[in-house]
Amino acid sequence: MYERSRHLMDSNIAGFTYYDGLDVLSELEPGVLVKLKSEPENPYDTNAVSIYYKDTKLGYIPRGKNSFICDLLFFGHGDIIEAKINSRILDNPAEQQFGIVIKIKDNRPA
Repeated sequence: MYERSRHLMDSNIAGFTYYDGLDVLSELEPGVLVKLKSEPENPYDTNAVSIYYKDTKLGYIPRGKNSFICDLLFFGHGDIIEAKINSRILDNPAEQQFGIVIKIKDNRPA
């Protein structure tokens, strides 16, 4: 049976080197859930969406890829999406070491 993809977007974690990701580096494996938070008061980007692992800020969804997710979060629809680490390549430059995938949650009955 055909099933639609739940995939919304994927991206790297922008600004990783400027935040505290190194403190939780050993825990950031593919499949680990991360939290997304809109930052409408961010002075550099009113569509800013920060990425957290537990209480540790990892960075941001890159500018230019963040407006739709920002709108979902800002208007209270963050409960319909989930974000996970989907890649970890420590040999890449810092801004390309970690990727996330954002999907629509599947809330259908099992």
